Amino acid sequence: MEILKLVVECLEDGKAGEPVILDLRPLTTMTDYFILAHGTNTRQVQAMARDLAEVLKAKAGLKPHHVEGVTAAQWVLMDYGHFIVHLFLSEKRGYYDLERIWMDAPRISP
Repeated sequence: MEILKLVVECLEDGKAGEPVILDLRPLTTMTDYFILAHGTNTRQVQAMARDLAEVLKAKAGLKPHHVEGVTAAQWVLMDYGHFIVHLFLSEKRGYYDLERIWMDAPRISP
């Protein structure tokens, strides 16, 4: 849970909109948690992704297994194995609506 708290704190420092943690453990084996947040423009989304990667490497020694979407910054996915961070441009978050798709996943606070 400490790592999830670190992720949310970093996103909040970057002025991320509505960070949410979904606990996927009861529903799938693909990952334990989704962390979702959004930015108001592509520069903000790119900065959140960059800053999060730097903070997790410096403070927790973590590097993502896979990252995609940083260049377009409409939807950035950062796969850390036990958790996956989804950073959206605000209108794309509503369009893809992962909270609805995973509505059975409990929301948790770090």
